[in-house]
Amino acid sequence: MRLRFVKCHGSGNDFPLIDARDAALDGTDWAGVARALADRAGPVGGDGMLLLTRGDDRAAFGMRMFNSDGSEAETCLNGLRCVARAGFAVLGVERATVRLKTSYAEVARAEDLAPGVYTVAETAGPASLDAAAWPLRDAPARIVEAPVPPLPSERAFTAVAMPNPHLVAFVDSVDETELVAVGQACEAAPAWLPNRANVSFVEVRGEDRLFVRTFERGVGLTDSCGSAMAASTYAAGLTGRVAFDRALTVYNRGGLVRARAGADAMVTLHGNATWEWEGSVTVDPARGVAGELVVERHAADEIAAWARVVAGA
Repeated sequence: MRLRFVKCHGSGNDFPLIDARDAALDGTDWAGVARALADRAGPVGGDGMLLLTRGDDRAAFGMRMFNSDGSEAETCLNGLRCVARAGFAVLGVERATVRLKTSYAEVARAEDLAPGVYTVAETAGPASLDAAAWPLRDAPARIVEAPVPPLPSERAFTAVAMPNPHLVAFVDSVDETELVAVGQACEAAPAWLPNRANVSFVEVRGEDRLFVRTFERGVGLTDSCGSAMAASTYAAGLTGRVAFDRALTVYNRGGLVRARAGADAMVTLHGNATWEWEGSVTVDPARGVAGELVVERHAADEIAAWARVVAGA
């Protein structure tokens, strides 16, 4: 089959995005498409794949997100901004409720973060502290600033669902070797964590800045993860490191977002939804391979605008 898509990114978290509102593929097919398109060794590459889907009686449109390994995530906040941009375009609106896999989110066109940077505000939550629902077994139902004994680390973690599961540790300096070791322990889907989890190490840089580095479930060490930045922002407020309702800048390897978490566990991010290029490709879902890529348009101005943001960060 041949599929058209937009290659896009939110804060450096990159994806092929497909308008799937009229597609007849099932979940197994889409998992195969994701493995093909998000394969870094293939013609497209990405941290995962995004689908714009139909809405329901509550939502104007929906989003599905598949990781590069073909697993489907509950949400992806960097990807949500990109799907929101696509949904706004096809429906002619500038704000909407979006249906996610297990929840809903609010999105709206926002003032640009910088000249030429298309920006979306997204509000998700409430964040949940019920780690037993992940499930995270043989541990307290609520983990706030506490060790998680099965992990290969003695650090204190806070367990937050956005609604996908996150383990957040605040550190003086990110040790990527340790982060990868903890992330891989979760990625192995042990009996105590059968659905895996995202792991983030977070540096607090003053009263209004965080730096987040994430090992993402189904992806690995990634330059950016939107739900991890949201979970980290909430965890920073929950543990008293920053004030709730304070505007923060959250940095990552891919750039930055503006973030605000409330005591009500709702988190709002303002971030980019950048188009890089558009094209089409042939895909064999059963084999998880793609080929015959045709690139139809490059968004050179948008790419340059985001590069200036990253250089300034």
